[in-house]
Amino acid sequence: MTNSHLKKITIDELAVGMFVHAIADQQGNLSVKTQGRVTKPSVIDGLRRKGVKSLVIDLSKQIEDESKAPAPEPAPEEDKKTVSFEQEIGKANTLHKQGKHLQKTLLRAVQKGLPFDEQIPREFTQSMVGSIDRNPDALMCLTKIREKDEYLLEHSLNVAILLANFGKSVGMSIQAVEELALAGFLHDLGKIKIPDDILHKPGRLTDEEMDVMRDHVKYGVETLEKEGIDKSLIRTVSEHHERLDGKGYPAGKSGEKISQEGRMIAIADVYDALTADRVYKAGMPSQKALQILLKDSPHKYDHDLLQKFIKCMGIYPVGTLVKLTNERVGMVMEQNSDAPLKPIVRMFYSTRGNHYLEPKDLDLNSSTTVRIEKPVVASEYKLDTKQFFERSVLNIV
Repeated sequence: MTNSHLKKITIDELAVGMFVHAIADQQGNLSVKTQGRVTKPSVIDGLRRKGVKSLVIDLSKQIEDESKAPAPEPAPEEDKKTVSFEQEIGKANTLHKQGKHLQKTLLRAVQKGLPFDEQIPREFTQSMVGSIDRNPDALMCLTKIREKDEYLLEHSLNVAILLANFGKSVGMSIQAVEELALAGFLHDLGKIKIPDDILHKPGRLTDEEMDVMRDHVKYGVETLEKEGIDKSLIRTVSEHHERLDGKGYPAGKSGEKISQEGRMIAIADVYDALTADRVYKAGMPSQKALQILLKDSPHKYDHDLLQKFIKCMGIYPVGTLVKLTNERVGMVMEQNSDAPLKPIVRMFYSTRGNHYLEPKDLDLNSSTTVRIEKPVVASEYKLDTKQFFERSVLNIV
C-alpha cells in the first residue's frame, strides 16, 4: 500500500469518525461498494452483517474526536429555493422515471429472493433529496401525475418524495432526511409477495385477506434484514402501519413506542394512498385526504407532526387540479406563501364548453375577480393530465 494515508484494519478496529476507502476482505455474496465516513455505530454493524472482515481507511480524512467533527448542516430556511421550477422540472422528471424503474428492479429482486445492492437506492434517494433542496415543487408536482396501473411503483417513490419534503421542512439534518426518504422508498417492498387477487382487490378485504395483507410488513422487514440495512431504517419501515392508539400492525405499538420517523412515514403513506388513482377508483383531492388524517388524529396519527405536514404541503399543493370561478380548470404551478389560498394556476380546460384551452397562467393573488371554487380530480372531467403536463409543463411535443 504505497499511499501513506491508507491503512488496512479489521472490522473490529473500525470506529466512528474513520473514513472507509475500500473493502479489503469480505465473505458472502452481498457486494459492498460503500466509500465514506463512518458516522454512527450502526454503519459498522451493517458492514459486519454483510461479511466485511477488513477494510482500508484513509487516515487523512479521519475525524479523531467529536470536537473536530463537522457541525451538522443547518436546517434549510423554509420555502428557500435555489433554482426555479422551470429549471428543476426536467431533472425532477428524469429522477421520477429512474425511481419507478429502480422500484421495479428492487421488487423483481425481492420476488425472486435475490440480493440487491443497498447503495443503488441510497444514491438515488440522495439525488432525490438534492432535487427537493433545489426546488421541492418540481418533484412534489410529479407525485400528482399518476398512472393507474403503476400504483405499487409510484406509491413508494411518492412516499419517499413526500418524506424528503416533510423531513426538510421540520429541520432534520440532510443525512436524516436522506435516511427517512430511503425508508419511504423501501417501505413496501414486501407487497410483491402478497397475492395479486388480494393486493389489487377493489373492495373491502375480508379478515382472512387482511391477515395476509398485513404480512407485507414482515416480508419487507425480513428482506431488509437480509440485506444488512441499518436497524434504525428498518425500524421506520416496520412502523409505517403502527398507530398511536395501539391498533396498528404488525406489533401493535402505541404512543412513545413509535419513533418520530415511524409517525412521519405513517402520515405520508396514508396521504399518498388516499390521493392515488387506482385501476378501480380515482384518488381524492389533497384537502379531503388531509381532513381524514386530521379526523384520525391524535388517536391514530401524531397531531403536531400532521400539522407540520399540512404546513409543508400547503393548502393547494403544486400539481393540484382546481376549478376556478371563471369556469376554468387549472393546475397549481406555484404557491404564494403570503396568500396560501391564491396560488399561481395554469388554466387549460373550460368546464363551460368541455374542451381544452391554450394553457395560460393566472396569479390569483393579483386577480380581483377569479378565485378557486374547489379542488377537483381529473376523472371528474375525464382529463388527461399526463398529456397536459408533458406538453404544457415539460414542453414535450
